Amino acid sequence: MSDATISAAGLRIVKLLVGNPPQTVADLIEITGVTRTAVTEQLNELVAAGFVERGVERLPGRGRPRHLYKATDAALLLLFANNQRLVIPAIWKAIGDLGGDELMRNVLKRVSRQLADYYNTKITAKKPVERLRQMIGLLSAEGGLVEAVEGEQGQLVLCKRSCPFISLADDKRSICCVDLEMMNAVVGRPVRRTACRHEGAPCCTFEIVKE
Repeated sequence: MSDATISAAGLRIVKLLVGNPPQTVADLIEITGVTRTAVTEQLNELVAAGFVERGVERLPGRGRPRHLYKATDAALLLLFANNQRLVIPAIWKAIGDLGGDELMRNVLKRVSRQLADYYNTKITAKKPVERLRQMIGLLSAEGGLVEAVEGEQGQLVLCKRSCPFISLADDKRSICCVDLEMMNAVVGRPVRRTACRHEGAPCCTFEIVKE
């Protein structure tokens, strides 16, 4: 789903499925007024992108089973992306207002630890450089614009062109420590940020600290 896109026609179908019982192709043809071919093509693309899930309903008697389609959680996130940009920062600010810096630090440490635990279950390499390389692959597969490049001295550099935490960035940049703490725990060696988008760089870059 890293390169998933959706057309205007596909978005219309997603909006018809979200919050409604599973629909058949016939149901969607009746609602949209377009051809079976068009509806089927859009559904196939939406299923492949992860926005729609296809199920099977077996009918009584000898009738052929039929496919039922329903929206996934990814479709909900797609529809309410703008709302997420409002709600998540509001929650983040509320944590700081209620608990102060100490609670914020504890929350960030817990988030970093949980992310590290998740990636550690998927990474098999033993050497720190290879562990970092595998993590870059995982982040990219999840949809992040993340690249592995070679530094001036031949070192592996993680270029993080996109940032899942951008809506939480504030003047303190406290959220930025999540990346570093998570990478330290996953790689097994200290990792440093060598460039930062908040300081004018095109993107954030990271590399393993030399021994």
